[in-house]
Amino acid sequence: MVWFIEASDLFRISNFALRASIFPLVVPRRVTQSGVMLWLTNASGSCPQRPSQSLARWGTTTLSTLAILLLLGALPLSLRAGEPITPHHLAKIRSVVSAKISPDGATIAYLLAVPRQPGVDEDGPAFVELHVVNTQGDARPYVTGKVTVSHVEWTPDGQGISYLAKRHDDKHRSLYVIPLHGGESRRVLTMESDIADYAWSPDGNKVSFLASAPESKRRKERRDQGFTQEIYEEDLPRVRVWMTELDDDQAPSGEPRPLDLPGSASDIHWSPAGGQLAVVLAPTPTVDDSYMRRMVHIVDAAAGEVTARLEHAAKLGDVAWSPDGRHLVIISAEDIHDPREGRLFLWSAEGTLVRSLVRQYEGHVHAAAWKDAGTVAFIGLEGVGTPLREVSLEGARIEAKTQASGPVLNSLSLSKDGGVAAFVADTPSHPGEVFLLEAGRDDYRRLTDSNPWLKDITLAVQEEVHYKARDGRDIGGVLVRPLGEQPGVRYPLILAVHGGPEGVVSHGWVTSYSMPGQTGAAEGIAVLYPNYRGSIGRGVAFSKLGQADAAGPEFDDLVDAIDYLASTGLIDTNKVGITGGSYGGYASAWGATYYSERYAASVMFVGISDLTSKMGTTDLPDEMTLVHHRKLLWEDWDYFRDRSPIRYVEKARTPLLILHGKEDPRVHPSQSLELHRHLKTLGRTPVRLVLYPGEGHGNRRAASRLDYSLRQMRWMKHYLIGPGGEPPPYEVDYGLPPAEEEE
Repeated sequence: MVWFIEASDLFRISNFALRASIFPLVVPRRVTQSGVMLWLTNASGSCPQRPSQSLARWGTTTLSTLAILLLLGALPLSLRAGEPITPHHLAKIRSVVSAKISPDGATIAYLLAVPRQPGVDEDGPAFVELHVVNTQGDARPYVTGKVTVSHVEWTPDGQGISYLAKRHDDKHRSLYVIPLHGGESRRVLTMESDIADYAWSPDGNKVSFLASAPESKRRKERRDQGFTQEIYEEDLPRVRVWMTELDDDQAPSGEPRPLDLPGSASDIHWSPAGGQLAVVLAPTPTVDDSYMRRMVHIVDAAAGEVTARLEHAAKLGDVAWSPDGRHLVIISAEDIHDPREGRLFLWSAEGTLVRSLVRQYEGHVHAAAWKDAGTVAFIGLEGVGTPLREVSLEGARIEAKTQASGPVLNSLSLSKDGGVAAFVADTPSHPGEVFLLEAGRDDYRRLTDSNPWLKDITLAVQEEVHYKARDGRDIGGVLVRPLGEQPGVRYPLILAVHGGPEGVVSHGWVTSYSMPGQTGAAEGIAVLYPNYRGSIGRGVAFSKLGQADAAGPEFDDLVDAIDYLASTGLIDTNKVGITGGSYGGYASAWGATYYSERYAASVMFVGISDLTSKMGTTDLPDEMTLVHHRKLLWEDWDYFRDRSPIRYVEKARTPLLILHGKEDPRVHPSQSLELHRHLKTLGRTPVRLVLYPGEGHGNRRAASRLDYSLRQMRWMKHYLIGPGGEPPPYEVDYGLPPAEEEE
């Protein structure tokens, strides 16, 4: 009988076999990408009776009767002795970030993020290239090099790929089309400001697009004369909707015409029936309005007038027309207090809410597309998995098309007949790649391999975990076990806390420049990503559990995770670190102050230290009030003071590394400056503040990311493994070739 053992199971099984001194009677049958097919017998030579059950789920009694042999020559490369992953590996990882399937389902156009090489390329964010792959996995580059491509779409006839980019002599981001079957890119449209988004009419004779009005001649003259003052949140340029007629060669036949619509536009979709646009508008261009007050407007394309509004009054996600143009589905929040868009609603083109399609769904809808006029396909965030599901317009039954245990799906694109689906997806062994799912199948096919060198990298075992919080609530997460883990050894632990708090960590590729995952495991450190209460993926009620109770049970869940892992024998409670960005940075600051006795090291990134001043300096004041705290500052001064890490600086004994972008509008750098100054004044624990000029709420440039990765891991190793004491030097060895000396 043939059994399949997942790669993530092999380590646990082999360790058990060694401890139990079981004699081998298992013969490797076939190696796959994610595991090994084995012929398996028990001690009497008979086959087990439950071949569909994962070997990792058998009880100890069953395992004790088995003989397991894991021949090193038959193991996947990810389990052989090889080079462990490092921050320098992370700095060169390529990742697919977008994938759009052609109308006929035969070809996928995808965008590939290519990091700049620190010390070699001019510093900046990753380049983004356009590539094409067919359903057999044959990939070709189309637009590559030092370019940033975005907003890829197929032309209505399926013969060209359109995209936005700033190329050659462009002063602003322009619209291009490149033929599918050969030829150079042709610029279709350019403006005196960046084109932000666009949509083709169904017949291809028109294109609507989003762009700010060009700067007036008078304003430009005044700016050149030094009048560069900014009127905070009032002089932001409004993004408008423009319409352009095209001739038979897809060239503009006249000047673009702006539509007089209320507010600032951020998204646009042309009805397949023609004649109507779905335009997403916010009252102003402010970030807070873009989060909390965006609304779908139905616009008569010829007259340029609003004919209906979809009054959903909550956070808004994707919008999609039905194939017949009679309906739309939108992903939005359930109500104004719902922290994340994740419900799926059906609306008529006349602006009437028909129904919720996922009323009882205990997950979050991540992306959606019409399979046909009566069925909507969607990606569900469910715990740490992302199954593909379908729902009829009646919303009576949600059907699972794939299992939640597959690759982590990040985007969804369907062919015109709905029979073929393309995804950007990742797994524990690789970041985003193009995956395909064909009609009648429930298994994905991976079409691209953007980092073939990863096959020669040794990755640690990664698994889903669940534990009970102190109040009995079930909390889930993703655990990366220490590389080379040995039975009976207790290891250091890093808690990697996601932001939001309405974020979630799925069971895919979890390692990045700011989240240690596999890089921590490579140093012999366990890394846990807890999906604490307030996370998404478990329904609206669970995502609201932390509201009006910041730093309460949500951060107690993190400490309870430590105690759970200690009870399994995995970790040493005296060697626990915590890190995260944004709300995860808030958790890291809370761990270094209020919960200081539980953490031996903390790395705080763009984090919150003082809720009182945070409420007055963030670009999301309404979101903070309506979603997070459910109260205004002056309604409960004590709450905002007592839930601030600076309130507990006198308790701090945890060495704290603070990192922050100097131009962060979301969490002002003063949050880090405050905490650093108070801890420095007290002088009771090591503290260091690193500011990144030109960076905002997260690092985008290659050099900033490498610096962050190296500093974070050095700080954790210094205090979780040794030697501890005084901080490591503030200078960092970047491992780059030495700069040439000038003569």
